[in-house]
This record gives sequence, structure tokens and C-alpha cells, in this order.
Amino acid sequence: MDMHRVECGLTKRENPLKADATGATLELGEIAMTNPTSNEALVLRADEGGIATLTLNRPSNYNTLSTPLMLELKSHLAALKDDTSVRVVVITGAGKAFCAGHDLNEMHADPSEAAMQKMFQLCTDNMTGMTHLPQPVIAKVNGVAAAAGCQLVAQCDLAIAVDTAKFGTSGINVGLYCSTPSVPVTRNLGRKQAMELLMTGDMIPADQAERWGLINRAVAADQLDAAVHEMAAKIASKNPEAVALGKDLFYRQLEEGMDAAYERAGKAITCNMQNDATQSAIDSFLNKTPLTDWPDRKK
Repeated sequence: MDMHRVECGLTKRENPLKADATGATLELGEIAMTNPTSNEALVLRADEGGIATLTLNRPSNYNTLSTPLMLELKSHLAALKDDTSVRVVVITGAGKAFCAGHDLNEMHADPSEAAMQKMFQLCTDNMTGMTHLPQPVIAKVNGVAAAAGCQLVAQCDLAIAVDTAKFGTSGINVGLYCSTPSVPVTRNLGRKQAMELLMTGDMIPADQAERWGLINRAVAADQLDAAVHEMAAKIASKNPEAVALGKDLFYRQLEEGMDAAYERAGKAITCNMQNDATQSAIDSFLNKTPLTDWPDRKK
């Protein structure tokens, strides 16, 4: 059964992937200035064991979010939304950086209101598109995450970083407040920590990002692959229908008052109990028999 049907009380979200900025510092004070992109794929996808890994592929440009890269990312997210074989999505960067924010060369070339609105709407489509995916998204932070790169980490459902990574909303250093990154940052950090990050432009180390709640954990470089895979595989082993329902509920109820949130949660768990695979698993638990493999999520 489809646990996202309206009759289950979970109305579908509007999908921003159907629709068609700030400066970034690599280290404190160093601004990301990039060169035109090549014809090489700017976002790579690799699937294994129900886990799809998307790699931002502009390593020589610190994986800055150019318009061509964001268009490719948007296309991948749209495909993943309908791919029932994929249970977890991982996003990482090629080379030594995770993502150094938006492409300042592109922004400087045409800073007109129309161009900026188009660029940031595309960025917003990608950010909200990740949240609207039925699969949990894990940021695999292999290096610096600045400005919109920090936004990308904050927007992901989960994040594991190499312990040498640095994080910051550094646009303020060139007079450009990180407005769009502030949306997920303020939804992940405490108010005082978020304000400090946004107003100082400082880059914070991974252990501080962990303490502040920006990432789940920081690990040594040689443990990053294993740590991310362990988390992804654990989630991929769960009932994908329940995971999708849970992710949808998680974000919706956060925006509601307590009474409305409980009403929505009650409808969600009632719907969840109607799932054949869930009922079979409960039977197995009560009868002390082995659980069978979970079937793929239905569209």
C-alpha cells in the first residue's frame, strides 16, 4: 500500500523538482573564485546495495554550486524520488572539498535581480528537493563546507564529516549575508550558535560542528567511508515504507503546534499499521520467527 495517499492523512508535498550566492571561504578569509566548467558530468551517481551516492564533481573549483551543477543535481534528485530501489542517498564532494558555496565568478558576471532570483530559486529547489525525497539523505563531508556548502550539510537529514573538515557561512566576509543558508542552519543549531556562525563568518572545526548539532559525528579520514556506509546500510535495512512515512512526518510536525503534530502523528502510525509488510514483521516478532526482507517502497 502507498502510505503517502491522501486518504491516509498524509497529503503529498508540492515537488520543487518539477520546476525549472553567497561567497564561500575555503579557509578563513580565502574566497572561492572558480573557472568555467568543462563538459564532464558535474554530478556523478553510483548505486550499491540500495544506497545511491551523488558526488559533486568540480574538484578543481572546490565543488562550487554553478548553475550547470545545480541543474544536474536537480535532475538526479528527480530521478531518485521515483526510484524505489534506492533506500538511502549519500551526497559528497570530489577532491579535497565538500562544497565551497556558490560560484562567485558566475554571480559576479551577472548580478542582476533576475539572474540572482533564478540562481537562488534553483538552489532552493535542490535544497527542498532533498527534504522532499522519501529516502533519507546523508551528507558525507569530505572537506570544507562553506556558505551554500554549509547550507547543503544542514539541509541533509544526517551528516558525517571527516574530522579535519571546516564549516561556515562566510558570505558576510564579503558583505553578503548568507540568507538562504540561514534557513537550514537556524533549523539545526541553537539560536546563539546559528547567529554566531552567520554573523562572524568564522569557519568552525568538525568537533565544534558536532557539538553544535550541524553534523551527527566527526571521524578520522580513514574511517569516513565505513562510518557513512554503516549508517546508510542500517537505514537501508529498515522498512522503506516506514522510513519514507517517518521522514515526511518528521519535517511536517516540526512546523506545527503540538496538538496538530499529535493529530498528524496519530494518522501516520495508523496508516503505517495498515502496511502488509509491517503487519508481517509484527507477526514474526510476536511469534519469535525471523523477519523477512523488506520489499521495496511503492511509488
